[in-house]
Amino acid sequence: MHMNLKSMLSPARLLDGWNSQSLAKQFLLFGGFVSACAMILVGAFVTSLIEETVTRNSAASTALYVDSVIAPLLPDMQTTEVLDDTVTRALDETLGEGALGSRLMSFRLWRSDGTILYSNDKNLVGKQFPLSNDLKTAFAGKMVAQFNQLDDAESVAERNNGKPLLEIYNPVLQPWSGKVVAVSEFYEVANDFERSLNEARFRSWLAVALFTLTFFLLLSIIVLRGSRTIESQRSALKSRIGELSALLRQNEILHARVQRASQRATALNESYLRRIGADLHDGPAQLVAYASLRLDSPALVNPATPAHEREQSLAAIKASLDDAMADIRSICSGLVLPHIETANLAELLQRAVRAHEQRTGVKVGLSFSDTTQELSTSAKICVYRFVQEALNNGYRHGEGAAQQVRQTIEGGQIMVAVSDKGPGFDPSYIPPSSLGLAGLRERVESLGGTFDLKSSKDGTIVQMSLNAMEMEQT
Repeated sequence: MHMNLKSMLSPARLLDGWNSQSLAKQFLLFGGFVSACAMILVGAFVTSLIEETVTRNSAASTALYVDSVIAPLLPDMQTTEVLDDTVTRALDETLGEGALGSRLMSFRLWRSDGTILYSNDKNLVGKQFPLSNDLKTAFAGKMVAQFNQLDDAESVAERNNGKPLLEIYNPVLQPWSGKVVAVSEFYEVANDFERSLNEARFRSWLAVALFTLTFFLLLSIIVLRGSRTIESQRSALKSRIGELSALLRQNEILHARVQRASQRATALNESYLRRIGADLHDGPAQLVAYASLRLDSPALVNPATPAHEREQSLAAIKASLDDAMADIRSICSGLVLPHIETANLAELLQRAVRAHEQRTGVKVGLSFSDTTQELSTSAKICVYRFVQEALNNGYRHGEGAAQQVRQTIEGGQIMVAVSDKGPGFDPSYIPPSSLGLAGLRERVESLGGTFDLKSSKDGTIVQMSLNAMEMEQT
């Protein structure tokens, strides 16, 4: 348990957890913490300034009032060591009655050596205490005011009173010289001051909090909008990367297919050449050889041969040469394409079907979509050869029964299907020597298309598809 907790709190895991958060959430957490700290620091600083200013202003007004009341009662403090009974009674009466009596809790008059010349607590009169920092400041000519900070040794009674007190040290000045001759220390009961100070504190904290909150909310809105923009761009980038990765994988697959198709096409070309060579050797070459042998026959060489025998031999030679020429034309017609560079898709299909009908005498059904799709020359050759070879195979093996050519466009794919109602065959038992179907597959797949063959007792369907956008003429 201890190890698991330690691993969960490791810096690396904490950093990963932090980085996994969105920018807006990171700003809300970190910015909120910083804003709270800034609000506390600024609030404390502003409150302390306000408290100090309010305390000084209130103490200054009270000190001025007290000084105006007691100053006429005091003798020449520069030469007076001890106050006489008359001055003491006058101070007692003045400080114990009227407005000052209700406002002041206690009053002391200090001499520069730390001796208390007067106090409403008679036990302190004549006693000497070490000068505190506040007394030293007052004897230096500056008024000192503190609220509820009673830490002097002689302030025991005030500390135990429990009332809010404003402690004031006010220098007593000689009228004609302005020299500090004594210090009056008095404690004002500050209930109204405490309420005013608390209200000022509350307002200052409220103003700082509202300003900080408003500033933080405005920044949060800006950061949130920026974070949403970044997240949307990040999502779009991830989506784009995914699409590019998929396209890259597809391109790699197509590249491999093209390589395999190229390799197989090379082998098929050799097979085509061997088949053409065999067709020429077994057909026209044999007929020409037969005609050549008949030219050296006795019927033509011997002048005594009757005319009708000579004519029969020449007729046989001519028939053999005609048959050889017909075979050569048949072979060439399968090798040479018609002029298809300027033909559109519909015209291309019509030419392939019409050539097959003229060659075989079989009627072929044709349907095509109403499209003006432009194809590259390689795509046109592929479509023409596909229809030509598929119709030839259907004629040879399916007896040309109800042959159909149908062209459609589905989802941006050009689909061409050649079907018949022949007896069909098992596609899994196509012999390697069958160059037609293998050649069709390689030709279609080399252009990135797909080839499909379905056959049953009800007939055969050979279908190809090419991407219409990729096959556009550029």
